[in-house]
Amino acid sequence: MAGKPTPPSAGTPSTLNRSALERVLARAAELQARDGDGDEPGAMTEAQLVDLGKEVGLSADVLRQAMAEERSRAVVPEERGILGSLTGTATVTASRTVRGTSTQVLSALDDWMQRNEALQVKRRFGDQLIWETRRDVTARIRRAFTGRSFDVTAANDVSGIVAAIGADKVHVRLIADFSHTRERRVEIAVIAAVAMLIVTVPLTVMGIELPLAIIPSLLMASVAFAVTRRQYRALIARAQVALEQALDRLEFGDAKPPTPVQSLLDAFVGGSRVPRRP
Repeated sequence: MAGKPTPPSAGTPSTLNRSALERVLARAAELQARDGDGDEPGAMTEAQLVDLGKEVGLSADVLRQAMAEERSRAVVPEERGILGSLTGTATVTASRTVRGTSTQVLSALDDWMQRNEALQVKRRFGDQLIWETRRDVTARIRRAFTGRSFDVTAANDVSGIVAAIGADKVHVRLIADFSHTRERRVEIAVIAAVAMLIVTVPLTVMGIELPLAIIPSLLMASVAFAVTRRQYRALIARAQVALEQALDRLEFGDAKPPTPVQSLLDAFVGGSRVPRRP
């Protein structure tokens, strides 16, 4: 009969395509919830998930990496409202899987952020560090004379989260929050736009009709917002590159030789070196 499901034949190989795999995992979660095992309904230990993955042909290494990425995942607020539409995202993220233990990788990242990005530790957790901008004299000297842009310092803070995959491998996620910087720049643009609109007052006093008098001010206000948006998005793009470069150095350990100015500063205010591969 047309439309009747075809049962699997006895000779069909025991392989699962992607859709079937998703159904199997979803069904396994249902059964887990019904049986009531785990700390909460539907909960699975990592060992149980690895065993389940083996049953459907997934390697343990792949599953452990996926679990590590999930553990390092941070909840980033969804961009809504006028700020997000006008300027773009307030959060920059970068992630990588690298060799080393959680302690080694966090230590290397801390060294990089403090020496190369002029940041300092704000909060410290088991597998997470949060940095903020240093504002002391040493940091100001480095930012003034090294010739680098230090775009990450414009962030409210930068988080580094690591999750172990195995004995010598971790997943790293860097998150930089630029929400305060974005708000300040938009506020400045609004103030500039309001100031430009005030120009219409003397024009109307001179007898120019309001629709004509307001056109130059509206054009200048639009330019102010356009410039703010372009500059902010350029900042975000550079910050993205800076986070990726930190992970590049963490993964590969290569570095450019320091310039004479950097070498001189290193002698007085501390060196600037890349995180070494553990």
